[in-house]
Amino acid sequence: MSLDTNLDALVMTAVQGGVSPANQWAPFEVGADGEVFAWPSTGGITYNVKLGDSVFGWAGEHIEPGVSATLSHKNRKAEAGFQFLSCCGNEVRVISGEAKGARGTVIGHHGGVEHLMLDFPDEVLDQLTCDDKFLVRAFGQGLRLLDHPEVHIYNLDPRVLERWGLRELPDGRIEVPVHVIVPGCAMGSGIGALSVTTGDYDILCHDQELVAEHGMERLRFGDFVAVLDHDNRYGRTYRRGAVTIGIVIHSDSPLAGHGPGMMTLMSACGGKLVPRIDERANLGALLGIGRFA
Repeated sequence: MSLDTNLDALVMTAVQGGVSPANQWAPFEVGADGEVFAWPSTGGITYNVKLGDSVFGWAGEHIEPGVSATLSHKNRKAEAGFQFLSCCGNEVRVISGEAKGARGTVIGHHGGVEHLMLDFPDEVLDQLTCDDKFLVRAFGQGLRLLDHPEVHIYNLDPRVLERWGLRELPDGRIEVPVHVIVPGCAMGSGIGALSVTTGDYDILCHDQELVAEHGMERLRFGDFVAVLDHDNRYGRTYRRGAVTIGIVIHSDSPLAGHGPGMMTLMSACGGKLVPRIDERANLGALLGIGRFA
């Protein structure tokens, strides 16, 4: 069933960025279990980490799939616009270098480092350099379900919403396909942020009993996930009965308070959103990209 939206009222805007260099946070870091590590982390062009891959098991932390892009960390207003306007599923085009004209897809944004993750086919990644630029057709902020104003939607391209398979139940609630349902107690870094239109927050996976109980070991890049008892309508906070739906955008991390990152896509209170487990609830599966290409 197609849900009525305000599609015709949405504004499409061009925003432009470039490859954000890979970086090193510290010579060594210490994980929640006391382990010391020196691993790759955020930024750059990541060739072998894609939508559909597990977020666990990498010799790296906070790894971002595909291309990590920014505009200008020296101009915070412009950077905020680049991150805010770019939505999950937006079309992105390479506008420089050997891959000029090639097209890809926005995955989501990573807070703190303020990176936008972009998916491209392997043949495009092989042509890209760290000097290349990208133009995003930013479209989706302001999206609403006309018959369900209680549902707040952020960071979502309407074509993703259309293909996702949301369904209105007889009692007026909205059923949402997700790959994993996360308990509210498992959310960490990013709680309390006032903006849900930029950045993300992390799913804590250090308690192995909790991970096993909720099937969180199944988390993949690009998965749609539900977080129970979390209200993201006006910021990230705990509220019993609320449900927030998001997309997994970066890998696990051994750091205390950190884990796989999730960017908010929708949120509602009072049981309005009903998550339903679906093995193909992943951006890559919806659009035929990443490991699903």
